[in-house]
Formats: sequence, C-alpha cells, structure tokens
Amino acid sequence: MSRCLGSLIVAACLATTGAAEHQTPRPEAPNVPPKGFTALFNGKDLTGWRGLGHTNPYEMAKWADAERADKLIAANEDMAKHWRTEGGEIINDGRGVFLTTNKDYRDIEFLVDWRMMQPNGDSGIYLRATPQVQIWDPSNVGEKANGIEKGSGALWNNSGEGKWPLVKADKPVGDWNTFHIIMVGERVTVWFNDRLTVDHAPLENFWDRKLPLSASGPIQLQTHGSEMRFRNIFVREIGAEEANKLLQSRDDEGFTSAFNGKDLAGWIGATDTYEVKDGVLAFKKGGGDLFMKDPYRDFAVRFEFKLPPGGNNGLAIRSPLEGNPAFVGMEIQILDDGHERYKNKIKPWQVHGSVYGVAPAHSGFLRPVGEWNFEEVVVEGPRVQVFLNGTKINDADLSKIEKPLDEHEHPGMRRSEGYVGFMGHGDPVAFRNIRIKPL
Repeated sequence: MSRCLGSLIVAACLATTGAAEHQTPRPEAPNVPPKGFTALFNGKDLTGWRGLGHTNPYEMAKWADAERADKLIAANEDMAKHWRTEGGEIINDGRGVFLTTNKDYRDIEFLVDWRMMQPNGDSGIYLRATPQVQIWDPSNVGEKANGIEKGSGALWNNSGEGKWPLVKADKPVGDWNTFHIIMVGERVTVWFNDRLTVDHAPLENFWDRKLPLSASGPIQLQTHGSEMRFRNIFVREIGAEEANKLLQSRDDEGFTSAFNGKDLAGWIGATDTYEVKDGVLAFKKGGGDLFMKDPYRDFAVRFEFKLPPGGNNGLAIRSPLEGNPAFVGMEIQILDDGHERYKNKIKPWQVHGSVYGVAPAHSGFLRPVGEWNFEEVVVEGPRVQVFLNGTKINDADLSKIEKPLDEHEHPGMRRSEGYVGFMGHGDPVAFRNIRIKPL
C-alpha cells in the first residue's frame, strides 16, 4: 500500500489508488492564496511577471548580454500591449508573448483558474518554460484530427504517456475551469475541475527530446489566438522531504525494506566502516564495500542519500564480493559532481548517476548539498536506468556498448547477477529508506 503522509501525499495517493474524488485547494477570497501557497497574481497588476514567447531555452543560453537585454525589453513591451488586469482577472487578447513568472521553479504545487471567452479557443500552461498542460475547446471541429475532442488538461506535446487526458473534464466555453498541478522532477499530475487527467507522467523535453526536462524554469500562461482570462494563480514550492515521500509512495508495490534503520542486520562486507544513527546509514571511516546479503539478478532499488560537500560514494550492482565493483560488477556514481574539486577535472562517465567508466548520465539534477536526494535504479537484463529526484538521468543498454569510455576492462557490465550495495570512498555520505524489489 502507498504511504499517504501530508496533504500533497494524500492527493498523490488518491491518484495512485484510483480514488474518484479530489478536492482542489481553494482561495480564502478572490486571489487570496490557500494556506501554504503564494499568490502569483495580486489581483491588481502584473507585478512578478514578464513577457517571454515560445522560446527555446537552449537558444536563450547562447544570447549575449546585450542581445538578451534587448529581447527582454521588447518582450515586456509586447506584454504590455496584449495583457492587462481588470476586475481581479488577468486578460489576454489572444496575441503577443506569454505571461511568464520572473522566478524559476523546481518542484511545485500549482493552482490556476482559467476561462475561455470565445469558441474554438486555444491556450495552455507551460511548466519550466516547456509546453504544456493543454487548454482548448473540445468542440472545435477544425482540430478534430489533433484529438481535440478528448479535452483539455493533458500534456499534448508529449509523444506517449500523458498526451491524452484520462477523462474529459472541460466546462462549457465561458465558464471558469481549474487546474491543480503537481510537478516533482519531470513527473506531472493534473487534476482538472477535480478530476484526474494526468497521473504522474513525465513531461517530455519539447526542445530536445534526447535530454531530460530542465531541473527548473518559469511558469508561463500561453496565448494562442483567442481571448483568455486567468485568476486565483497560486504556487507552493515542494521541499525535498515532501518530494521524496511522494516519489517513494508511487508504484511501491513489491518493494521491501533492505535497511531496518537500527543496525546492519541483513548486510555483509565492510560493516565496520559504516554506522547506523537515527535511522541513517552513514560511512564513518576507512574504505570498503557494504552489500545486501542476497544477490540479485533484475531489480529496482530505491534509496535516499545526502552528500557532504564534494562527497563521493557509489552504488554497486551485480557485483561479486571480491574485487572492485566498478569493474568486476558495475558502479552507479554517487557524487557531488558540481563541487569545485571536480570542476573541469571529471569525465562525463564520472558524473552522478553514470555507470562508472561505461555510460554517462545527465548532470544538474542533484539537490543542494545537505538536502536528501531520492534515487531509483532499475536493472533489467542489459538495461540500466537511473532516476534522480523524479527525473530519468540515465538509460543505458549495455549490450550495445562494445568498448567502455574509460578504455578499461569492465567484465562486470556483462554479469547477469550479483550483489547490491554501497562503496565507501572515504566521505561521510548518508543513506536511508533503502528498499528493493526483484523484477
């Protein structure tokens, strides 16, 4: 059973268990946020917002300072022409740039009311500057070929999961609708008028589908040719503890605890180099590898870890009990790869989440040092997937790798079974909530 803790986790569990009823948090008064939320619209003006169109963030990163300043000035001037406030509502005439938060957001709970003012309207909510939670008129026969009759509230720019709403929940044109969106990592859940339309689906990176979605970015209200109105726009930033509980609770059937939080029962190897304190397994001195007592073939393992500045450890998978698991088995890097000591000194196959020496991961998804991170590693046959804080950062098919990137021998990458554990490299890296499931 899922563990339902806290308001957000209860909401997530409703989605997981298929509960039909959901109650979206509502404002205490017009544009006054529910408890725990911050208002992004003060009901009077566009303070906190800027203009930005459908803009590729990778191209934006290439802009020189002067070019960036000119483009932002032009976008704000355009915003002023097409966006206004009136009667506690934000109104767009259907043209111009998108209304964009000044602030970038990572994991969030987001609320917004929206109203389409004319038939055949089209709009949307960009998350991390990426399209989008779709808004359109399901009765628009001109868009029937694009699946419009399925309704709003899904991730229409996805190629697979989440592209279509689970139910049709649109109210008639002219009525107010409400989105309740939860985003952790790349995973998005949407309740549309209190009905679940997207259930923990990954928002694909529209700008480059080979890359994970950016770790953070602004929220945008899209304009797409028809008058739209918005109100009651609220956000709540989700902290690491809450996000980790949500990620642990998802699809958790079959996982069992590998660590009792009290002692090293069930573990073998370098037990003298680790200690247990307050439910946390931590490396304390020396070196050595600590393994779960039973070997595994195909499995999924979930755990939380906390890095000290520059911290280094590793997850050993399919390893024998003797030899260096990075070579005789495989090592999934656990590393504060953004630390100054590694700057311009490590290879792509050494960043956090990489299969060491063999398959590089995407970087930039660790939480700040001192916060707990959530990781899931799924090993099935030759495929190794690594998910960090809700985002897939590695997906390697080892059968297609003929020569390791580090040019060393890695016989372990061909092993089909072995031990799972942690590799002490001398740093006080901490672990907790370690759970495993045979596949």
